[in-house]
Parts: sequence; C-alpha cells; structure tokens
Amino acid sequence: MRLFLAEKPSLARAIAQVLPPPHRPYRHHIECGAGNVVAWCAGHILEPVMPDEYDRKYARWAIEDLPIVPRAWKLRPSAPDLLSAIRALLRGAARVVHAGDPDREGQLLVDEVLDFLGYEGPVDRILVRDTNPDAVRRELAAIEPNEKYRPLGTAALARQRADWLYGLNMTRLYSLLGRAAGYERRVLSIGRVQTPLLGLIARRDAAIESFLPAPYYVVSAAVRSSEGGTFSARWSPEAQPPHAFDEEGRLVREDMALAVVARATGAEARVTRVARETKTEPPPLPYSLADLQIDAARRLGLSAQAVLQACQALYETHRVATYPRSDCSYLPEGHLADAKGVLAAIGETAPGLAGLIAEADVSRRSRAWNDTKVTAHHAIIPTRTAAARALGPTERAVYDLIARRYVSQFFAPYEYAFTRFELDAAGERFVATGRETLAAGWRKTAPGGAADRGGEEDGAALPTLKESDSLTLTGVRSQRQESQPPKPFTDATLMHAMVHVAAHVSDPRVKAILTEADGLGTPATRPSIIETLFERGYIARRGKAIVSTAIGRALVASLPESATTPDRTAEWEAAMRPIADGTDTMDRFLERTAAELVTLIAEAKSRRVLPPPPPAAEPSSTRGAHRPRASNRSRPARG
Repeated sequence: MRLFLAEKPSLARAIAQVLPPPHRPYRHHIECGAGNVVAWCAGHILEPVMPDEYDRKYARWAIEDLPIVPRAWKLRPSAPDLLSAIRALLRGAARVVHAGDPDREGQLLVDEVLDFLGYEGPVDRILVRDTNPDAVRRELAAIEPNEKYRPLGTAALARQRADWLYGLNMTRLYSLLGRAAGYERRVLSIGRVQTPLLGLIARRDAAIESFLPAPYYVVSAAVRSSEGGTFSARWSPEAQPPHAFDEEGRLVREDMALAVVARATGAEARVTRVARETKTEPPPLPYSLADLQIDAARRLGLSAQAVLQACQALYETHRVATYPRSDCSYLPEGHLADAKGVLAAIGETAPGLAGLIAEADVSRRSRAWNDTKVTAHHAIIPTRTAAARALGPTERAVYDLIARRYVSQFFAPYEYAFTRFELDAAGERFVATGRETLAAGWRKTAPGGAADRGGEEDGAALPTLKESDSLTLTGVRSQRQESQPPKPFTDATLMHAMVHVAAHVSDPRVKAILTEADGLGTPATRPSIIETLFERGYIARRGKAIVSTAIGRALVASLPESATTPDRTAEWEAAMRPIADGTDTMDRFLERTAAELVTLIAEAKSRRVLPPPPPAAEPSSTRGAHRPRASNRSRPARG
C-alpha cells in the first residue's frame, strides 16, 4: 500500500481525486484504487511538551532554574485521533508520499509525524501548490525523494525549538521579576514576535505623547486663464535653501513665504511647461490574507482575528472561498479555465454582484495568473461552489470583498489623464496638477463603485493650456500650518506594520531580510499574536485606535532593546537559510540561542529592572500561561 500523508483534508481530497478509482472515504482517510490511500494531518498534530514534563520540579517557577534547555526534545499529540489513524495506516504502508505544503512548516509537520511514529520505510515527496486536478497530476508525475527536502523541515524545527527556548525562559524570567516588583501572579509573556510588536506600539504612543508641533507655510495662488477658468497652483521652488525647509520638504521660514507672496501678487504668470499623460492602472491583485485583513479593517472595521474567522468559515463550513492562510496574491495559470464557473458561483452567492459579473470579460488575462509567483498557497478567491446556506453578516461582507477583487481581474484597466502645469510669476515657480478619469474600468468593481479611489480623489479639472500662455494670478496667500503627530495604530495600520515591519527599522541588512521574509509573523499567526497582547493587558482599544497600556509600556521599558525590536526575527531568518541548504546545523544554532539566553537572564537578574505596577493594573490569572508550541496552521502559535 502507498500512503499519501497530506497537510490538511482539502489537499488530501485533491490528491485522491486524481488517483485511480474506486474512492472510498473514511473518517480519517480515503482509500483509492491501485493500492493507494490518502490520509491527512490538520496542521501540526504534535506539539512540544512543557518543562514539567521533562522534570516535575519545573512545575514550580523558580528563577534559579533558568535557563531551561531540554537535552532530548519531546513532543506530544495535539490531535490523538488523527495520530492514531495515521499510526494504524503506517503499519500496512510499503511506501509513504509526503504531501505537506511546499514550505518549511509543511515539510516539518509531516516529517515530525513519521519520526514520532518510528516509520523507517521509503518516503517520497510531492509538492502541490495548485489543487486543480491537472496540476496535481503533473506533480504526481514529478515525485522526488523526501530526503532532498528534509533540511527545510530541520530549519522549521530549529525555529520552533528556539521559540520555545526564548519565549518560555524569558516569560518565566520576567514573570518572576514582575512578582518580586509587585505584579503578584501576573504572567508577563515575552515572545520573538509579540514583544517586538508591543515595542512598535509603545514607541508609536511615546512618539505621539512627546510630539511638539512645528509650524510650516504653504504658498498657493488662484490662477485665471484667458478663457475665464480658475484653478489653484502651489509654490514649488527650483531649489530648497538650507534651513528653510524641513526633512519633508516643507517651508519653515515665514519671512520667505511672505516674500514670495509679495513678489508674486499682481504679477503676470506664464506657462513654462505642460505635461499631459494618459495613464492606466491594472486591477489590484487578488487578496493574500494580510491584504484582506488590512482592507477589511479599513472598510468594515473588522479585526484581523474576525477576518480570519470569517475566512475559515467561508473555506471550511460554506466552501465558497479557497484556503485563507495565504501570503500570496497570485493564481496558478490553470485556474483561468475555471473563471466562468467561479463567476457563476459568485452570482448565486452574492446576487448583488450580478451586474458586474455580466460585464466581466473572461477573455481578459490579468497579471494575477502567474505560476512563477505562486508560493505554498495561491491567493484567496471564491470557489466554484455557491453557498448552500445563508452566510452570516461578517462572512457575507468578507466574501463580498474577495468576490469583487476576483471579478475585477476581468475588467479593463482604470484609465486617467494626468496633467501638470509649471508657471512662472515674477521669477517664482508655481505648479498645478490635475487628474481626470477617462475610463473607470475595474474601479466599477470596488465596494464604492467607480468613485472609490481608496481615499485618493481626482484633482480639479485643469483648462487646456500650452507653453508661453499668459495667466492672471487672482490671489496669492501664505497659510500657516502645523506638523501633525504620528497617528496611533488601528487594526488596518497595525496589520500593515506587521507585514511591512522593514519600514520601521533602520539597519539596511535587517531591513532587507525582513522585506524578503514578509515581516513579523505569518498569515496563520498574526491575528492570534495581536489577540495575545490584548489578553495580557499589554494593549487596549481607544475607539478605533490600538494603544499600549501602562503595563505594556513598563514591560517594554524594562526589556533589552533586542527583545523589543524585529531584529531577532531577521537574525533567525538569516540563520535558517544555511540550515535549510545544509551548510549549518540546527544544534549549532540552538547552542547559540541558549548561550544568548544565559547572558539575557544574568543581565536581567542583576538589574531587577521592572518598575512597580501602575496603580490601575489588576493582577491577571496565570491560567493560560505562555505555552510556546509549533506553529499550527489550524491553531496558530502565539509568538
């Protein structure tokens, strides 16, 4: 018997579909013809054990026991029924085909099951990125030895164990220091991802609180053409003298602004340059999970967790949307053949989109269909299945966004005319710009229709002018404005900051690594990491804003900077690469991590850095204390 072991049931069904019949489904596997059986995991079905399962003395938290570093790592089942079913099937397997997702975690979660159950037979590897039958058949014809990919799983295991070492030891350390400082039994959890995220929020809040507004000046003019039309132009000098402009190019000298007003008032203006250009904008790519969470937060006011829950229901319960935990915005080229079926299903599930579907041109091929850019999972799109029962309000709203983004792929580009005039008045340069929609194209499919520009409006229409035309300035004025503090994070901007965390670091090397690694956390873990910060009382909502609490700020202030910035994620990502390509070992990486922990613990113990708890702080229960575990795609780790 040849046993296929897939990462999740949906992939198992896709593989079974292309294997020879007959197909006989059972609770935990599918029997197929020609001696094939397909079984599945559900994300990680094994998790690291806690310290007290290595030694009962660790049930009592004691600072003298730190750092806790297992000599022989142990796992325990998190889904015993599934594991038992796989164990029984392995007894009759002459060969196993590893069908985890084609990434590090996908490699690990099947490898660790086979190792845990002691399977020693031959193992092949199939890499399925597209569950369309033709694509799965191609991958079946290209099966490779699993040994080729095991280093990928080793890299994932190295990070899993390092997260356990770092998160568990630092959490125990600061919880114990906190109790000595008066935090009673509050668990002060620390994590490689959650704590830098808290640091990001706390530093933003500090910047807002310490912000001092600074004045700057905007010089503008009302301009009348010979045909009588009026438009506005803004002073924009050819050069910016030192000390007259701030880092953002804003004029900070009032005397200079008033001098420009004096020179230009009453002066004749002459057109020195005219630039007109017709531009097009293609449809936005289909959603990755992060993009969907950002857009749903902005448009619908939903948290990242609420969006993920809605997506899971659309995928698992209603089966009207594809796998949601994706970091990819592209689609396999083979999916283009399904377009008519998907559009028909959208029309049944969301009748309000029927008019747009009627306008969709399925002969169009947008940039979304690109096999070379599809990663472990493709973008989130509707399926060819229509909803058999009513969607809940949040599910319906999220489905509407997903569907509109998919439908937009079959519309023409948005087309607009951009015009820029440069004027000279008494030797001063003024600039006017305008943007005029020529063809709405895919913008018809946006939630607000053709007028929806995501907050960006068309500029005022400009008259038709040519170089050397003379104009009249009907008014020149200087407006005093003040710089604004940074805005507090919201659901949308916090998720954006996690994905684009490289923008918040200054070290070029760290920035490059984080850009390539897609930021802090993963699509599966980001919502739960944010929720953990809420649960711990480190952050709170203030209207739409997400702000750090007094306890959150105190914790950030007490920690070494390395614990509150994303640099550790970058350093670990850099360390994973040589492990994945076989030029470094997991053991050496973990030894370095343990050695760093010894230093961090010694420094914290000597400094006793935690301040007393704020008066409003309330002790929290230790129930649900930090339990680092493998990143589970159905039950994400909390970072």
